[in-house]
Amino acid sequence: MSLEFEMSLVGELSYFLGLQIRQMHDGIFITQAKYAKNLVKKFGLEKAKHCDTPMSTTLKLSKDASGTKRILRSPTSLRVKRIIRYVNGTSNYGIWYSFDTNASLVGFSDADWAGNCDDRKSTSGGCFFLGNNLVSWFCKKQNSISLSTAEAEYIAAGSGCTQLLWMKQMLVDYGFNQGTLTLFCDNMSAINISKNPVQHSRTKHIDIRYHFIRELVENKCILLEHVGTNDQLADLFTKPLDATRFKTLSRSIGICLVE
Repeated sequence: MSLEFEMSLVGELSYFLGLQIRQMHDGIFITQAKYAKNLVKKFGLEKAKHCDTPMSTTLKLSKDASGTKRILRSPTSLRVKRIIRYVNGTSNYGIWYSFDTNASLVGFSDADWAGNCDDRKSTSGGCFFLGNNLVSWFCKKQNSISLSTAEAEYIAAGSGCTQLLWMKQMLVDYGFNQGTLTLFCDNMSAINISKNPVQHSRTKHIDIRYHFIRELVENKCILLEHVGTNDQLADLFTKPLDATRFKTLSRSIGICLVE
């Protein structure tokens, strides 16, 4: 790169755009400890009791009569403080990127069916790995109302396929060719819909942009594989989880504490 751009060698990278980077012999650990601690200090919660999760599983966000989110009407409420307390307890945690891995691209997609209390729209979630390393993730409210869990999962899989194809093209530009991409889904009905070439009454009302999954599966661009609910890593991005489940999935996607 020095032949094309004016560059200078200033030593091993340790801090970049708010990211603290530790380079080790077997991988790279990236954290935002400095930013997190400054955030906690700003709110004066350095000595507050830590929380295991950023959000309670019993908390339901809904609109009040005026149409304003209750969670936003009181920014100093216990709910917001809970998030800061969670950040305080996990400020030294980060993402681990191992050198000992391959360059295969895989993804996980999941959905929280009808999780929104106001309009009953579902939430799509997904995460994507290059080998064992987490490289991308998303959490997005779906645009349409799903009539079943299968529909919500199918729409989430459509979003996951779009992301996988985009990442595949990026890797090709860098010289890493990919074959058939695997997307893991924990709903067999959604997988069966993707393999059914007939537009029967159960699926024809789903927005057409999501039916391109069928073409991808037929052309062997995407392989939809079933994964057990306990091993569905994208569950972390769809809804609040209890502490045990939250910590298990966090470790599985590479979030850890490096001494």
